[in-house]
Amino acid sequence: MEPIRSDTAVYMMASRKHGALYIGVTGALIQRISQHHESLRPGFTAKYGVKRLVWFERHHGVATRIQREKSLKKQPRQWKINLIERDNPNWDDLFPALL
Repeated sequence: MEPIRSDTAVYMMASRKHGALYIGVTGALIQRISQHHESLRPGFTAKYGVKRLVWFERHHGVATRIQREKSLKKQPRQWKINLIERDNPNWDDLFPALL
């Protein structure tokens, strides 16, 4: 059984307001977002400059995190934008508030 951690989450990142979007899942949110900010891992986020944490949702189980990530990825882009803008209308980077 996975230990319950406070930083397990499903998250969305953006290159800018209404820019490229990335949806991810992690068991270590702060560490993972730091990797995105520093472009430490090659891939989509590094290639497109996706470094702004614009939305996240905490989860305590692997299965629920993965299920939520898959559900979000199936949604249309506008649905994702609406989800972000419900709580973060300016698409501010939420990462500094986590530190």
